[in-house]
Amino acid sequence: MPKFEWRPWLLVGAFSAVLFLITAGTYNALGVVLPNMVKEEGWSWTEAGFGFTLLGAATGASSMLPQYLIRRVGVQITLLCGTAVMALGFLCLAETHGVALYFIGAACCGVGYQMMALIPGTHVLAAVFKHRAMPFGIYFTSAALGGVAGPFVVFAVMHVAHDHWRVFWLTQMIGAIAVGALCALVVGGPAQLVRDSARTDAELADETAHDGRSKVYRTLTDWTPRDAFRTPQFYILLAAYFGHLLIGVTVASVSVAHLTQRGVTATVAGTMLSIEALMQMAGRTLGGLIGDLIDPRYLLMFALVGLIVGSAALSVANDYPMMLLYAVGSGLGFGLTLLAVTVLLLNYYGRRHNLEIFAVTCLIGAVSALGPTIGGGLRDLTGSFVTTFQLFAGVIGLILVAVLFMRPPRPRPSLGGASPEPAGRLAPDSV
Repeated sequence: MPKFEWRPWLLVGAFSAVLFLITAGTYNALGVVLPNMVKEEGWSWTEAGFGFTLLGAATGASSMLPQYLIRRVGVQITLLCGTAVMALGFLCLAETHGVALYFIGAACCGVGYQMMALIPGTHVLAAVFKHRAMPFGIYFTSAALGGVAGPFVVFAVMHVAHDHWRVFWLTQMIGAIAVGALCALVVGGPAQLVRDSARTDAELADETAHDGRSKVYRTLTDWTPRDAFRTPQFYILLAAYFGHLLIGVTVASVSVAHLTQRGVTATVAGTMLSIEALMQMAGRTLGGLIGDLIDPRYLLMFALVGLIVGSAALSVANDYPMMLLYAVGSGLGFGLTLLAVTVLLLNYYGRRHNLEIFAVTCLIGAVSALGPTIGGGLRDLTGSFVTTFQLFAGVIGLILVAVLFMRPPRPRPSLGGASPEPAGRLAPDSV
């Protein structure tokens, strides 16, 4: 009977707790608290909305920062720096008495989110698990749970604090410091991660070499970022990542306005958005259960079909069957795409340089903020959001065609079976 390794699952729990708390305390929470902040501070909604845009743009645009710090000072120090930046962001939001400090706080939260969340989390979990779909499924599900829980956390804290929204941000600051410090403690120093990654790589190489029956392709080559970026498969996966964010951000920002314009009550429209979030959780859980049993490319195909169906259904929805089709389709599609793309990047290009490859992929998140802007422009031009969701469904359709014909990239002969880049250049932890 194989020995149970407790450390990898402890890391899953620690990183999931971080992702849950900071997701619950940033995007969804800010949307709920913002009306109170606008009322008390006397801001315009243009000013308030720009802070939200800064949060999203800072998250995407700062994706290269954590990978740089991880390579230079290690995961543990990067997490502590991210915790400090996130705490500073929450403190600025709590102490704001003008839009300038609000903008600074939102930007700090975006940068702190990236330094504490997906990039260090996927990097470490890839180093300690040879079968990654299940731990990634749990990890990404924690983000969806945080999105669902965020508004309820706001309501609970503000109820106890007698509607003083500054107390909520101070509470989030304390929580971020606690979970960030705990996660950094569990991760350990660079030497520990070197041992973890060496064991994982050896086990994966042995399994891949001896188990010819596996239906899941996993490369034995550690591609350099330069070589990975020269393959069409990378850009197909990048497009899929962009497409799911484009639809996800747009659904979150304008779906309620779109449905109410089509005669649906605001309560029902909001409920559909909650169902969509629950389906994201279901999609990531499902992907985690089966992602190591079937090729994740098939999961990605299914996810893209869900996004197409969900977006098309939303464009014409005004009754329960079509609204449920939108919520289930876009929710499953959004939840599964992130998981499938993350696992495929590892399976196609190896683990050693995945930190840089995944960081570049995350950069596209800054561009996805254009979704609501495009939707708003088309709304002003056509009088509705129908064209927006139909256009985005068409974009996803083109990506789906590319994924249908996508096969694993073939390494050039010069790549051999290992990374040509010397291990010494990946200091301090070389994981």
